[in-house]
Amino acid sequence: MAASKDEAPIRIRKYANRRLYNTASSSYVTLADLARLVREGVEFTVEDAKSGEDLTRATLTQIIVDEEQNGANLLPVSLLRQIISMYRDNTGWMLPTYLERSMEWFAANQDKMRREVERAYGPGLSFGSMDDIGKRNLALFEQTMALWNPFGAAKPDAKEEPPAAGGELQAMRDEIARMQERLDALARKRDG
Repeated sequence: MAASKDEAPIRIRKYANRRLYNTASSSYVTLADLARLVREGVEFTVEDAKSGEDLTRATLTQIIVDEEQNGANLLPVSLLRQIISMYRDNTGWMLPTYLERSMEWFAANQDKMRREVERAYGPGLSFGSMDDIGKRNLALFEQTMALWNPFGAAKPDAKEEPPAAGGELQAMRDEIARMQERLDALARKRDG
């Protein structure tokens, strides 16, 4: 049972025995069931059955932990360390907005990026094989956070990029740069 955008979110009650109860379907659910609801775009809240305390954030975090433990490995260790360090940092208040906006942009442009990569390199090239893009994005994130906290943040060691493995790698980088320019132009068109 899905809650539409106009309806109130589904209420999930969490009991002391850690069982989760979906009040909309009158059935017990698992974290895997809740993960499926998230993927389907179904809004829900999780509350403590006794106190009514909102447990949504903690439950969603537990879903992420379970996914990571099951081998998803979506979050790099360095990113997890940075997020943890932001909890006691005086600029940590900016992180939620930054991450939310970044994920909104990524979700909005994910299909466009996939189509451009397939157009440029043919079908079958996975985003996993483009690990260097993720590393560069993480480095950009680290630089951005260092700008906001120049005195408290440890400066990451400058690492040299490994030498190019031939013209093919450079051609891929050039194509990615062209794709980024196109995405930037689309974003400016949309915002302008």
